[in-house]
Amino acid sequence: MPLTGTPHIRLDTSVQYVKGIGPKRAEILAGADVRTVGDLLAYYPRRYIDRSTLKRISDLKPGDEATVVGRVFSSEIVRGRTKRFMLLVGDQSGFLHCVWFGGLPYIAKAFKAGDTVAFSGKVTFYRGPQLVHPEFDKISEEGENNPLHTGGIIPLYPSSEALSQAGLDSRGFRRIFRPLLDSLESADDPLPRGMLSALDLMPLISALENVHFPNDWPSLNKARHRLKFDELFFIQLALGFGRAARLEENKGIAFNKPGGRIRDLLERLPFSLTGAQKRVMREIRDDMKSERSMNRLLQGDVGSGKTIIALLSMLVAVENGYQAALMAPTEILAEQHFLTVHSLLEELGIRIVLLKGGQKGSDRKRVLEAIASGDADIAVGTHALVEEGVSFHRLGFAVIDEQHRFGVLQRAELRQKGYFPDVLVMTATPIPRTLALTLYGDLDVSVLDEMPAGRLPVRTVWRTGEKREAIYEFIRDEVKKGRQAYIVYPLVEESEKVDLAAATEGYADLSKTVFPEFKTALLHGRMKSDEKESVMGAFKSNGIQILVSTTVIEVGVDVPNASVMLVEHAERYGLTQLHQLRGRVGRGMDQSACILMAQHPLSDDAKKRLETMVSTNDGFKIAEADLEIRGPGELLGTRQHGIAGFKIANLLTDGRILDAARKEAFSLIETDRKLSRPENRPIREALKKRMHGDFALIRVG
Repeated sequence: MPLTGTPHIRLDTSVQYVKGIGPKRAEILAGADVRTVGDLLAYYPRRYIDRSTLKRISDLKPGDEATVVGRVFSSEIVRGRTKRFMLLVGDQSGFLHCVWFGGLPYIAKAFKAGDTVAFSGKVTFYRGPQLVHPEFDKISEEGENNPLHTGGIIPLYPSSEALSQAGLDSRGFRRIFRPLLDSLESADDPLPRGMLSALDLMPLISALENVHFPNDWPSLNKARHRLKFDELFFIQLALGFGRAARLEENKGIAFNKPGGRIRDLLERLPFSLTGAQKRVMREIRDDMKSERSMNRLLQGDVGSGKTIIALLSMLVAVENGYQAALMAPTEILAEQHFLTVHSLLEELGIRIVLLKGGQKGSDRKRVLEAIASGDADIAVGTHALVEEGVSFHRLGFAVIDEQHRFGVLQRAELRQKGYFPDVLVMTATPIPRTLALTLYGDLDVSVLDEMPAGRLPVRTVWRTGEKREAIYEFIRDEVKKGRQAYIVYPLVEESEKVDLAAATEGYADLSKTVFPEFKTALLHGRMKSDEKESVMGAFKSNGIQILVSTTVIEVGVDVPNASVMLVEHAERYGLTQLHQLRGRVGRGMDQSACILMAQHPLSDDAKKRLETMVSTNDGFKIAEADLEIRGPGELLGTRQHGIAGFKIANLLTDGRILDAARKEAFSLIETDRKLSRPENRPIREALKKRMHGDFALIRVG
């Protein structure tokens, strides 16, 4: 519906000038990343109450997941073995109790007699129906008109203790949004009318009106579709500009010389490349032959053979007279890569150096000189490779391993160390297609979807503490057969805040009491580099049978003889991390096992993670489950500079909208590279604002 009112409020106006907010509330809202009217209007409802689907209290049954709206009649704090806060709530059909254990001061102040409140949760019965720790949203207070009597769909907003105490709960937000929407200046929609018409998109102001105060479900759905499209469209536009700029930039390097040492390496390998590896190498070679700078993402599950692809690609660059660099996120992984590259290429006359953050002065100076002079053909290292003072003689090819550990800016920094070098980004964390298009939409993608011949799937089980002795006996039997084991702990030393078994304490008990007959060692991130190298070298050569470790072995560690992994407190880990840890076993020809030790009580999410790990070894299925459990915002992470979080789009369910947004964004760049046409300039300005200062990453001119 058209908006009327005073034309002084725009989307870029500070929220402190909005009626009902002021400086104090504006400061609290800033903590929720809400600073402008546009931010405020993008503070979307988390869900809606449909008056027609509410349950009456008298109709509640045990086990129901229900939302009821009732009036608060009384409250009390019940003291006993466990103190609890109880509300008596009623509607026209009956009464129920809402119960909270803990957090009593805040909860007790949240209600007073006469409030009308929506309560949601699982119904239990104890002397009548009750909801334990329900979610709640105030609908109105005593003396106010109840919006249930005037509107069919009621928005409920996310809140926090700080927001609620400032009166910014669902009721408070509704009080602010209604006059704000009525007084909002009819700001120009950044999308041209032709695009809105062609894609059947609701105008922006109408979408904001309908998402906060929907008249009916079709209007709400159409509003949400438009706002989701905007989020996805502008991200794809940014990625599209990055891709276009890369393709337009100065000529890259055409690696045309095949080189005899590539054939020599393939003949030396104790295995044949899989069909997937051969296909991916053809894709990379085609890119490398081109004068355009390659920017390719290589996805491959743990153990699929990404390292040999990286090694062959770097060798192509060296054969053509250029240097190559391989950047890894941890010293352990960098050291493992260095040992692998060194063992395979040194006899071919390739000179390899290792650069780490903690290297001593003389060693560091020697390595830096070798890189700068060109004496080093391949430099393997951590983020130290992109630090000031590192100068390559002729960098032509860069590999970035475990890209999700690095940011977009670090990727750009490594590229700037050379003259438009080709870049291969690798990840052993399979990424759902929708997330890949969002994180890496400016990259070409190759997938290693085939495991080396002879590999057996790792058997994964989930156990609790009662089975500990049987697990130890299983590990003992495996080691007696000549195999090796990992035992992984979450922490390095005991923490007062988190009740977890520490690696140091666990190691002392395991080495002296549980497995005194075996050689056991401890590995953690705070050890010195030479100590870590010594431990890993001894473990690789089977001088150590049982390695007690923190998650520093999560990626890159390759010991084919290791056949057992025990993960302590597995309920504390994310799915991706558990999958990476499991990937350290099953790398040889023996049947391997991963035992996830979890402690009760388990949260619903922890239970889902463990059940997923037991049910599948497929990294892409695990990635989909991870996306569903954690949501895209957490998976994107703070390292992904220049990519805003999602406030309404859902990458798990909005794949079709993403495809439409991507198609429209890339088509727009193709027809109007600088967005200079009059109808496209508002899109350009909206993109700048959405990128929040990271606009240089996308280079639209």
